[in-house]
Amino acid sequence: MSTQSHAYSSAACTRLQWADTFTRELPGDTEVKESPFVNSKVDESKFRASREVRGALWSWALPEQQPNPQLISVSQEGASLVGLDAADFWKEPQAAAAAWSGSAAIEGSRPWAHNYGGHQFGVWAGQLGDGRAASLGEVLRNGQRWEIQLKGAGRTPYARFADGYAVRRSSIREYLAAEHLNALGVPTSRSLSLVFTDRTILRETPEKGAVVARMAPSWVRFGSFELPASRHDHDLTRKLADYVISRHFPGLSYAELLSRVVESTAHMVAHWQALGFCHGVMNTDNMSILGLTIDYGPFAFLDAYDAGFICNHSDPAGRYAFSEQPRVALWNLMRLAGPLARVMDGQPDPAPETVSTITAILNEFGSQFRNEYTRIMRLKFGLASARDDDLEVIIQPYLDLLQEAKTDYTFAMRTLSRVPGSVDAAVDSLAERSLACNAEAWKDKLRTYFTSVYIPRLGSSDAATQMNKVNPNFVLRNWVAQDIIDRAENGDAEWVDKALKLFTVHAFDDHAPSGMEGAEKYAGPVPEWGEGLQCSCSS
Repeated sequence: MSTQSHAYSSAACTRLQWADTFTRELPGDTEVKESPFVNSKVDESKFRASREVRGALWSWALPEQQPNPQLISVSQEGASLVGLDAADFWKEPQAAAAAWSGSAAIEGSRPWAHNYGGHQFGVWAGQLGDGRAASLGEVLRNGQRWEIQLKGAGRTPYARFADGYAVRRSSIREYLAAEHLNALGVPTSRSLSLVFTDRTILRETPEKGAVVARMAPSWVRFGSFELPASRHDHDLTRKLADYVISRHFPGLSYAELLSRVVESTAHMVAHWQALGFCHGVMNTDNMSILGLTIDYGPFAFLDAYDAGFICNHSDPAGRYAFSEQPRVALWNLMRLAGPLARVMDGQPDPAPETVSTITAILNEFGSQFRNEYTRIMRLKFGLASARDDDLEVIIQPYLDLLQEAKTDYTFAMRTLSRVPGSVDAAVDSLAERSLACNAEAWKDKLRTYFTSVYIPRLGSSDAATQMNKVNPNFVLRNWVAQDIIDRAENGDAEWVDKALKLFTVHAFDDHAPSGMEGAEKYAGPVPEWGEGLQCSCSS
């Protein structure tokens, strides 16, 4: 059997405090009962071959050797969450690249892959699982639990027909997006490192590979509950619910667990809508039980404001269009509620009072989403005080004007801070960043909105300063991400690390920092080739 060549035990990694409660407390795959790092005699194919796994929530995994791994970027913020320092990675970059690509074992880690199912585009897909992500383990730091995964490190028993790898373009996107959304205040998984490899991977065309080290307090998904419930394994569903409560929501009942997930999911999607973020593939296997944004695939930030924008060109019907995200989130929560209802009652058919309780909890989603969305938008608009009609009188009319003219959404929100200084200048600049406005007629309507509706409701004299702290100037639009990818693939891989700083530390700045000449364009007009750029699920 071929395993990692050696253990990576730098001074940094010896500080990792492993606490693998998931594999110790929950049933695992009986096909292979020991980790390859405990029993190296197990045939490697056992960790690679796809199979149906029943009665278990995880399987041991074995990351593959990667050809010529190269350390590209390390998130200092992400590293600090688990007690590491980015500088330690760069002291031994080759050794770090080997470890964080899966080529060398990290001392103390025992990799595994999650088993879960899911509804994909509204259709039950059966067993899915982590086909190309291996959890290295759970790390405890300052009372917080972080489960570290390597995405793109090779096949697991859940790979199905896929190769288990990830290409550079999608890896760059996920690595940057998670840290970017965190900097923008959105609940999200986190990134630790990005490693390029020389593996050639066939997608639509041959591409080079990469591995992202990503983290979350838990990678349990809605689909983690759906799969055992679909198999009528309610005991396994209950064990998972008990584990999630014990480790993440201590003291809650099953009904309170659902209520907390409904609330956190509503808040997450409210952040998406306020920011103009489109996830693109809101399958139930991509929905975090903790209300975190996970699994960055064909995501996009709005360019021109279009409520019906579809960022995933594999979604021609628009199930996951921007405006549909709140509705889909609730639909997904209903899929989660089924398994939890059976756990609450301890029987296959929930009692009427249980159904009533579940229904009441789900019915809270609408108001929770609306209240959180309105709260965030009040900050972005700089309103002096909260009024019951803010959404109908202030927020939605502005969005309707942006929709009519196909105005750049991020620019339009950032421009609000300039309105008190000069309405005419703000109107002119917004018209210049619009694709389809009847210039004079639309400008007149916008001017009237600003002077008669918006300005009378503005806050104090420092409102502009506060608004610029919540309305970013630099966002990771699809065309921007593609520019970063092109630079990296043409030999300027250091640009990825510079982009990380731009989209985290400097996202709200008026100008790009020194050393990033050429990055000013990322806050400028969208190039014609980049407007409404879509991605696919192929990664």
